[in-house]
Parts: sequence; C-alpha cells; structure tokens
Amino acid sequence: MSSHNPWRLSVAPMLDWTDRHCRFFHRLLTRQTRLYTEMVTTGALLHGDKPRHLDFNRGHEHPVALQLGGSEPADLAASAKLAEQWGYDEVNLNCGCPSERVQRGAFGACLMAEPELVADGIKAMRDAVSIPVTIKHRIGIDRIESYDFVRDFVGRIAEAGCEVFIVHARNAWLQGLSPKENREIPPLRYELVHQLKREFPRLIIVLNGGVKDDDEIEEQLRHVDGVMVGRQAYHEPWQMVDWDRRFFGQPDPADSREQVEALWLDYLSRLHAEGRAWPQAMRHALGLWNGQAGSRRWRQVWSDHKLKGLAPAEVAAIATRARSEVLEQLAEPRPLAA
Repeated sequence: MSSHNPWRLSVAPMLDWTDRHCRFFHRLLTRQTRLYTEMVTTGALLHGDKPRHLDFNRGHEHPVALQLGGSEPADLAASAKLAEQWGYDEVNLNCGCPSERVQRGAFGACLMAEPELVADGIKAMRDAVSIPVTIKHRIGIDRIESYDFVRDFVGRIAEAGCEVFIVHARNAWLQGLSPKENREIPPLRYELVHQLKREFPRLIIVLNGGVKDDDEIEEQLRHVDGVMVGRQAYHEPWQMVDWDRRFFGQPDPADSREQVEALWLDYLSRLHAEGRAWPQAMRHALGLWNGQAGSRRWRQVWSDHKLKGLAPAEVAAIATRARSEVLEQLAEPRPLAA
C-alpha cells in the first residue's frame, strides 16, 4: 500500500458544513486525510471579507484545500493566488454542484457543457500558482449518460495541465431535482470512474459518491487512486479514527471518544473565551457518540437551546452526566420474571 498519494482519502467539500470548525474537529480523528473547505465563489473572495472566507488553523488543518466556484479565468487565477498566499495546499474547481443558484452564477456542474471555458480557467490558475490545481466534477449532466462525454471532458481538462480529477459517480440533473435529490436519485455508476482510470493511467482519479464503510473504501482503492467521502464522514465521524492506520500506514491520532471529546471541549472553550459563539462549532461534533449507549441523551443536551448561554465546560458536564445515567440504567439488574 502506497501512503504517498496525497489524494488517497479525503473528506468532501460540503456547503454550510465543512467550515474551519468542522475541519478542526475532523483533524482530531485523522491527521492524513485531505480536507476541503466549503465552496467559496470567486466573487465573494475577491470582493468580500477575505479573512472570513480564507482563515484557517494553519498549525492543525493541513493538508487542506480551498474549493472555488467560478468560471471567469482571470477571477479564478486571482482567487487561486489568494489560496496560495493564505497557505492552502491545493485549489479545487467546482464543476459538480447542480443547484439552480450556482447555475445562475454560471459555474458548478453546468460548466461540464463548456470544457473549453473550464480548460481556460484551469490553465489560468496553473499559470498563477505553484500549488496543485484540481477539479471536482460529475460523470455527466442531465440525461447525457455516455462514457464518451466524461472521457472527452477529462481529456480536454488534462490537456490544460490538470492532473487530479475528483469524480462524483452520478450525473447532475440541472433541472427538476434539488441538490439533495441530485445526491440520491441519479444512479451511481462506479464503472465509469474505473474506466477513466484505465484510460488515463497517468492522472490521479479520485472516486466520490455513496461510499459508506472502510471495506468499501478499500475495494474502490483497487480501481482508483483515491476515495472522497462526504456525508458519511460528517454524520459518522468516529469512522475516521482508523483511517490513518488503515489507509496511510500512520498511527491513529486518537485512542477513545473521551479523548477526542476532551480536545474538542478545549477548542470550544477557547472560542467561548474569545467571545465567539461555540454552538455553531459544536453542531459538527454531534455525531461523535453515534452508536453508543447514551448518545441520544448526550446529543440532546448539546443541542438544547436553553443551555447555549453557558460555558462549553458546563454543558459538557451536563451531557456527560446524562449519558452516564443512561449507562447506569442499562447496567441495573432486571428482576427475573415470575
């Protein structure tokens, strides 16, 4: 097993989810897995609050990539320069998001219909920066289901110098489906992504979409260079705790959920001491105890709006006590039936 491919395993960029707090939490569970920001549009980056969009914990989050939404080559190049200046390890172009809002901005999945424009954008970014410039896209758009479509798209973008392709193995239906439905209704066709790797052996091909457990990751790595996991990693974060050892041959960073919770509580307490709202960060860790006795009570305490004015340590004490009460109830001997 090679541990030198930086894209061997990654957590997908997810709008409203993979912010800097989420990435800090994920880093407590895996040091090697590549993390991605939420998609940031070039307009927001160039004309908005740059620190708000770009700041991250440089001592903790690497390797981390900035995902861009945009289509104007000059704007993409300027945004890529900012990503490099801020210290990101990669800049990734979104050509996979199907939402109507994104389409109105002329970027996301609709760009797959304009490979020349995408190629110009990729080239402009590559000319502007020395960090890797990558792309995330679908296997097709609307009812275009032929392999030739995605093959020709990848071939053209590769000619522009792109070497890393993160491929969501579903079509994007640009009309008639919500973003959520676009993650569920178009069928997964992993074989097309595998075929891309066979046809373009020198490219890094990363498969995204529907991969659930570690055995499925292992199986996909027989066919492609990397796997990107999205909502599964977010909702079941403890799954990531074995990834460094299993997929990178490196020590796992955490021994127990209690250890991760203590480190996360330190982070929340620092936010609180700085006068920042810690509940916005805590939402990303609500799945930590999933599958364990008492997890529902623990989650209910942390989600209780009446407690959000307290310090995180106070809420943690209440949550731990609530979970312990469930464990105690389960441990009580039950009377034998008559």
